[in-house]
Amino acid sequence: MNPDDEKLLKLTKEIIVKFIELGRVSPTNFEANFRAIFWALKNTVLDARAADLEGAGALEETSGEE
Repeated sequence: MNPDDEKLLKLTKEIIVKFIELGRVSPTNFEANFRAIFWALKNTVLDARAADLEGAGALEETSGEE
């Protein structure tokens, strides 16, 4: 397991606990909500990394032109 996945699982757990406390998540819909929240967080992280990599690539291209 990737260290980032472990962090995402912990964060997902914290969010699920808050939703359980608010009554928005129950045992019957726990699995669907857990998966949805985990993948939403993971996709957000991956999108941010892709944007960072694209930004770094653009910086390298412009610095190489000088």
